[in-house]
Amino acid sequence: MRVVVTGGGTGGHLFPAVAVAGEIQRRFAGSEILFVGTGRRIDERVLADLGFARTIINCSGVKGMGPLAALVSALRLPLAMLQAGRILKRFKPDLVFAVGGYVTGPVVAAARIFGVPICIHEQNSVPGLANRVAGKVADRVCISLPCQPSFAEKKTVLTGNPVREELLLAARGNGEEIDVTFTLLVLGGSQGAHRVNELVLEAAGLVQDQGMQLRIIHQTGQADEEWIETGYRELGMQAEVSDFYKDMAEVYRRADLVISRAGATTLAELAVMGLPALLIPYPFAADDHQTKNGAYYVQGGGARLFAETELNGERLAEEIEALIQRPRELQGMAAAMKSLAKPDATERIVDVCIELAG
Repeated sequence: MRVVVTGGGTGGHLFPAVAVAGEIQRRFAGSEILFVGTGRRIDERVLADLGFARTIINCSGVKGMGPLAALVSALRLPLAMLQAGRILKRFKPDLVFAVGGYVTGPVVAAARIFGVPICIHEQNSVPGLANRVAGKVADRVCISLPCQPSFAEKKTVLTGNPVREELLLAARGNGEEIDVTFTLLVLGGSQGAHRVNELVLEAAGLVQDQGMQLRIIHQTGQADEEWIETGYRELGMQAEVSDFYKDMAEVYRRADLVISRAGATTLAELAVMGLPALLIPYPFAADDHQTKNGAYYVQGGGARLFAETELNGERLAEEIEALIQRPRELQGMAAAMKSLAKPDATERIVDVCIELAG
């Protein structure tokens, strides 16, 4: 089976793509996977050492850009489509699997022209611009959560969001007690989140002032790593700080509570691991999709959600302290989060891909 996987620009796009590619290779020995993506650093970091063939096309986003940047992006599209067409003609895929991001558009358009079956996956509760357009020509649309606006019903399949195999394996052994010290995991997403970093650092100091023991694992993003690490050191706190964690299975296994943005892939991973969360959606996400993502898990009882503009360090500290002091409540949130998981999402999506590829 020969499959082109396209999308990228964020870990949220790439991690599901990697999971699906790995499952295809597991089912079909000798399968060939080609990732067509962006030249952004996150793409390189996620795909490094995984052994997948990879190529890049020259294009850029349109939504949220100024008039000049949008014009430049539009002028690049014909060349990007030409590059995508050459890639498909050379690789001769049985299927194109697209996960969103601006790179998706030219590849899906070329696949339509060449008659290659197209399956797209939408991670969020509000589809991105690229997938809204691609959904009109795709043969199947796999969704993680109920979407608004919705795709055509006859081609839509609710599959859930793929989670990497190493996380599924870790989740099966997640009942093992690792450490008695309460561990808080902080995730700002693959790009980091400056305001979340500020809030957590302030809250951590206040929690410590109440005499509560707290260990912190903090993914900061590249820009904030040094000053956050210095901040914890000055507080005398146990903290592991990194701009990016590649072995998320090991990190998740040690966490008792997570403070995070509300990206769809992160939420799917937290659900599989059964990790309760305090969610602070990115306020400038397209169509406010992170708030809508988070609301699904709040309604299910696994998370609490706070608007960034209404939150301060003191309020966040109170929420952390309350859950440390009420372990049964925390356990209830963890169980609720676990009940929202769809650990077989990858298999469901690959079943759809196999059907399309014949």
